Amino acid sequence: MKKIDSSQEQTRSQRLNHHCTCVTLDWSAIIRDLNNQLGDNAEGILSTSGMRQFFSNAAIFVPSSDLEQMQAIVKAIESAASLAEYQQQIMSWAPESARHNPGPVGAFMGYDFHLSEDGPRLIEINTNAGGAFLNAILTRAQLKCCSGNTQASWAKDFDEAVIAQFISEWRAQRGSGQPERIAIIDDAPEEQHLYPEFKLAQQLFIQHGIDAVILSPTDLKYESGVLYGDNQKIDLVYNRLVDFGLDAPEHAALRFAWLECGAVITPNPYTHALFADKRNLALMSDQQTLLDWGLSTENAELLKKGIPHTIQVTAHDEQSLWQQRRQWFFKPVAGHGSKGVYRGSKLTKSTFACILESDYVAQAYVPPSERVVMVDNEREMLKVDVRLYTYRGELLLAAARLYRGQATNLRTPGGGFAPLLLQQS
Repeated sequence: MKKIDSSQEQTRSQRLNHHCTCVTLDWSAIIRDLNNQLGDNAEGILSTSGMRQFFSNAAIFVPSSDLEQMQAIVKAIESAASLAEYQQQIMSWAPESARHNPGPVGAFMGYDFHLSEDGPRLIEINTNAGGAFLNAILTRAQLKCCSGNTQASWAKDFDEAVIAQFISEWRAQRGSGQPERIAIIDDAPEEQHLYPEFKLAQQLFIQHGIDAVILSPTDLKYESGVLYGDNQKIDLVYNRLVDFGLDAPEHAALRFAWLECGAVITPNPYTHALFADKRNLALMSDQQTLLDWGLSTENAELLKKGIPHTIQVTAHDEQSLWQQRRQWFFKPVAGHGSKGVYRGSKLTKSTFACILESDYVAQAYVPPSERVVMVDNEREMLKVDVRLYTYRGELLLAAARLYRGQATNLRTPGGGFAPLLLQQS
């Protein structure tokens, strides 16, 4: 077969994304998979109003070289995060709870990318990245597409990799063995949009011999060095809270368990401070600083190209930022779920004044790529971002989200999670 270079892959992927309207989702396979995994609980999950909006009918075509580049960027980020001077700098602004590190490195790291014409660009890092369990079901429910020469971008042994990940987190703190009981923790979990995947995670743990419960932080208590949930000992917490420093009063039991090593907690305040505070992107995109701190030239160049230029917003830059606002995307340093983010071209003076008074970064704007979908028999172009779910820098699963508007929302008709189909060279 004649070798196809990355530019040809890029052109072919773009053409398919703009013109292929194949429906690749086999909804009956989704139903069978949920029934197999959740049994009697499946009916309640399938009947929720938002269930179908989790999944798009379309797959996203991505050059295999882009996935390789994204994985290289992830590894370069993790190398930079291991540098002593980097850690010293980020701890200067981290909350007190983040200055405690008992060993776990963070389950389900999420790296979000936009796919530009010049290659993938990292726009955000998440330490409690949601959707992996739903995407695993989605990837198993795909029909063949007319596009031909493609391969999937997910691990066939996803379930085993997930269990190994949590056992690794346990052993990073405890040394050996595995947890007997895992608590999946979020505020009012049954009201969370992604509650169905909490049930999938719970069932996976149980199938592998680990008891698992889904609880709110208000169900927890911490006594004599032990974390309890509903009066049962909790060994490991799969933490889905967006209180990244565990600072809220209602999270006190979890905070004490974290600080006193009464339970293994993943992801945790240390991991969030190390990777996901958006001020870190200003360091990661500063090539010379990274070189001065000892990062290899290859990794520093990868990050310079792969991370849009990012700066911390200060009043000193008020005039230049306002004049050049169309070039920037503004994000709160500890934000989540696209809350409080603003594209510079849509800023009002009053909103900009609020940004200046808050903790924000400005990131060079990289427009998302697009994918055509059919909505009510009409062609519509939706925006695309790609998320890599990783553990210790290794890929667990890659998937996309299709959306309309300024940020991903999993509520766009025709949108939702979508699998990647790699264009092979």
